[in-house]
Amino acid sequence: MPSLLIRNGLIVTQNPSRELIAGSLYVCEGRIAEIPSARTGADQVIDASGMLVIPGLIQVHVHLCQALFRGLADDMNVVDWLRQRIWPLEQAHDPDSLYASARLAIAEMLHGGTTSACTMETVRHTAMAFRAAEEMGFRATIGNAMMDRREAGTEMVGQDTQAAMAESLALLGRFHDSAGGRLRYAFCPRGTRNITDSLWRQVVEEARRSQVLIHTHAAENQAQTELLARSGGREAEYLQSMGALGQDLVIAHGVWLAPEERALVAQAGATVAHCPSANLKLASGVALIPEMLDAGINVALGADGAACNNNLDMFTEMRHAALIHKPRCGPRAMPAQTVFDMATLHGARALGLEREIGSLEAGKRADLVLVRRNTLHTAPSCLADPVAQLVYEHRASDVETVLVDGQILIRDGRPTRWNEQEILDDAEKQIRRLWERAGLAGAGAVAEGTGRTER
Repeated sequence: MPSLLIRNGLIVTQNPSRELIAGSLYVCEGRIAEIPSARTGADQVIDASGMLVIPGLIQVHVHLCQALFRGLADDMNVVDWLRQRIWPLEQAHDPDSLYASARLAIAEMLHGGTTSACTMETVRHTAMAFRAAEEMGFRATIGNAMMDRREAGTEMVGQDTQAAMAESLALLGRFHDSAGGRLRYAFCPRGTRNITDSLWRQVVEEARRSQVLIHTHAAENQAQTELLARSGGREAEYLQSMGALGQDLVIAHGVWLAPEERALVAQAGATVAHCPSANLKLASGVALIPEMLDAGINVALGADGAACNNNLDMFTEMRHAALIHKPRCGPRAMPAQTVFDMATLHGARALGLEREIGSLEAGKRADLVLVRRNTLHTAPSCLADPVAQLVYEHRASDVETVLVDGQILIRDGRPTRWNEQEILDDAEKQIRRLWERAGLAGAGAVAEGTGRTER
């Protein structure tokens, strides 16, 4: 593997002192070897003049399988969104369409500076998501959605208990810790009540035995949360009763966690994945993130899915995470540094990779991003706080270069490992086929040549 010198940048280290270093960074064998570095040469040299060098951004809740559904499920609440669109479309996936969806999502995230994600797929064809991530050089923790119980309202049910567990175990054995450690498996019960008590207990036992993550949805929608509470208690309490609350648990959304539940989550060391854009678009509510942070909960960020966001841009998520809490909690709530920590260090902690990624320090993996500063929407930058600029001003389009494990995946805004037009063309082809398989023509037909849904 060639050595690499990134010189003349402003390095946002995210080390314990949160140092900003004007200088160079040296990468060898996929890891950061020297920071700062006095070297003048390497096998490859990148001039980062006028750029920020930042840790790769980390998303802890994404659905790669939903990227093809972008623009097909807008202006709906989460229950209708799932019942009328997402579940029928997910059921209609075949290997080719899931592969196309995963490639589209990963390409978008890498272009926007996301180098790692924790993803939940649907009940079939998850191997294709692993294939896409491996080929494209992405770092990912991926799981097959597990559902062996019908969820009232959404009417979703996936597999029987034995089949759901067998599928996850097969994927675990095939893909966990593959691609030199870049790819890992996570058990993904879709929601707290999407799987039976029996399957929950099996998941917890196997996750702890194999030392892999558990990734689930909880307390996302008020009506569903209250319905579940009436039928069997609060969701975090249920997770505790199943033995699932722990440092290896990622809870997506957590919008309607009660105070006593937040205390349980904090005590257990579990992570809440804050998805502000998706929560706003689906009218799920505004999670009480300042209170969660004050309680000691590890809160990280995720864009959720392109079907409910409608993009996978972490710069948008950082900005929303910083802004939406200020009207209630004051202008000093959610400062830029706190939000940038959520996008980097907290994400690494959620994935159990805090010793490997999340900051730019000697010995850590070279997952890093170069962000161009000289843009109309960030100028003037000479006196500005770079971290505040990253949270409030920068956009995905400002990303110039992206490395994962020291491999250059985006260089000067262009991919090095894939043909972008092929990904776009395949996405258009596969969504037309998938839409027909889903049998949704009665609810709306994809307009010929436009990609619009007409009603």
